[in-house]
Amino acid sequence: MRLKKRQPTIPESITLPPRRRRHAVAVVVVALAAVAVVCERAGRGPVQGDDQSRYHDRTFRVARVVDGDTIDIEIPDRDRPFTRIRLWGVDAPEVGRGRHTGAHFAAEATAFADQTLAGRDVHVVLSPKRTRGKYGRLLAYVYLERGGAMFNEMLLDQGYAYADLRFDHHYYNQFKAIEKRARKTGRGLWAEVTADRMPEWKQRFERRATTSPDKAP
Repeated sequence: MRLKKRQPTIPESITLPPRRRRHAVAVVVVALAAVAVVCERAGRGPVQGDDQSRYHDRTFRVARVVDGDTIDIEIPDRDRPFTRIRLWGVDAPEVGRGRHTGAHFAAEATAFADQTLAGRDVHVVLSPKRTRGKYGRLLAYVYLERGGAMFNEMLLDQGYAYADLRFDHHYYNQFKAIEKRARKTGRGLWAEVTADRMPEWKQRFERRATTSPDKAP
């Protein structure tokens, strides 16, 4: 059944839950907000309900570009002066740190992110299912403006990142298709990358695709 449009607290880019579940979801959100207050006072936050109210469907200034898929925005996060965002559903090549050499096309991906995002306002959209990654970074879809181009997609379309197929998310199939087009046309990193220069998880997916065509990424 098609849902009627309403002024969204969740933009149309993120699917609303079925109507019969909305009341239950509202109760959960209220409960999470209460838990967030307790956690914040105990120094344990943030929790997902708190993330939704602080970040979702809001615009922030980019304070720093860390690498191709990671940025800091100008809003405090616990004891940190900025909030670190890990872009949902994409994996840009890792930059070199210390004795580790940067991955293929890492410098180009970082430069593209810096030129596109540094110092500008971006619109942040969170998934209603999950807001934080393994290392506590905020997981987000980042738009150049509300309703405008999504930077996650731009990275994939121009060949600056891989579609991250390790984790399910709202745009999983869409990101997968964008990567496929970029790969077919040899855009960005796809012009010269070889399997051994890909991230380890991507190498595993490539080997799986070779041995099991029905599981191809």
